[in-house]
Amino acid sequence: MPLKTYGVLIARAIDARREGSANTPHYQIELTDDQGTHYRASVNVKSQERPNELLYLVDDDLRHPVTARLAGLASGWNTLPAGPGGPNLDFVRGNLFDPSKMRVLPPDVAGPDNDLADLLDHYVRRAIEDPAARLYVFGERWGPEADVRDKIFGFLPGNGVHDIHMNQGNSRRFQGDDGVWQDGGLLIRFPGQEPAQERWVAVFLAFQSQKWHTDDTTGHALPGTAPDTGTDTGGGRPAPGTQPVRIVAALVNPRGPAPEAETVTLLNASPATVDLTGWRLLDRLGHSSPLPPVPIAAGAALPVLLTGGAQLGNHGGEITLLDAAGLKVHGVSYTAEDAGREGWTVVF
Repeated sequence: MPLKTYGVLIARAIDARREGSANTPHYQIELTDDQGTHYRASVNVKSQERPNELLYLVDDDLRHPVTARLAGLASGWNTLPAGPGGPNLDFVRGNLFDPSKMRVLPPDVAGPDNDLADLLDHYVRRAIEDPAARLYVFGERWGPEADVRDKIFGFLPGNGVHDIHMNQGNSRRFQGDDGVWQDGGLLIRFPGQEPAQERWVAVFLAFQSQKWHTDDTTGHALPGTAPDTGTDTGGGRPAPGTQPVRIVAALVNPRGPAPEAETVTLLNASPATVDLTGWRLLDRLGHSSPLPPVPIAAGAALPVLLTGGAQLGNHGGEITLLDAAGLKVHGVSYTAEDAGREGWTVVF
């Protein structure tokens, strides 16, 4: 079953502590919301399963429609309803980042700037020093525990968020936590002097034992999608540059009255012809449009007119490419700013 209470904590970071590398260490963050309630964010830096090192990706200038979807949420804990459409994170379906760009870091080793705790500390300390910065911590909540002091920071009642990592495609041991649109993550908003100077930093974590092709209902790893020879980097992640067909552009906001002729341009980056029969394009809500059942030659581009359901909203969205087996091949996202210029094609 999925996580019991999934959501996002919006609060200010006021302290942080790193645990050692033994057992199941975490990077611990103390936070407080605008009402003075204290929370602890417990971030995994080591897996209980081998290989122990976590996969990580940092985007220090996140530009994704999820940031706009977070606008208006209150300071403190926000329970998020299941499914797409809201600010929920999903590493597979949300097109937040390219999984092939994730890298491995050890949890805690001697020396500066060489482990996952160091990386987290770099950004969290910046947020602690900036009283206007806010953390958006996605995961599962525990507490409040009325008669239990927090074991790390000592505040009462004990209260916090954990599972701040990918929460689908788990091994059999942790399959009970699988679900869709419930991945954890750490986003930090650094406001600037002007709205245009606002910057978002995102830290995404996953276990190497997790798989990246998952069931759209259960979040369980799909059978037959374990790593195959030469095409992925572990855990079912595609190796860099191996996606044969990619989304390279989209005309999101065409000129003229509705219904508009929205198009998505594909590029076959591989050295072989690819048959697109049965392939589909999906929007944020999972509505699909079929691709023309034609071959796309090596190195060729193909503009696809969206028909049959998928729609590209002008307030930001995601576009996902699925093959004939229903497996994700590629995905991109665009913001409202990207879509704001009528008639211009968004280039990814």
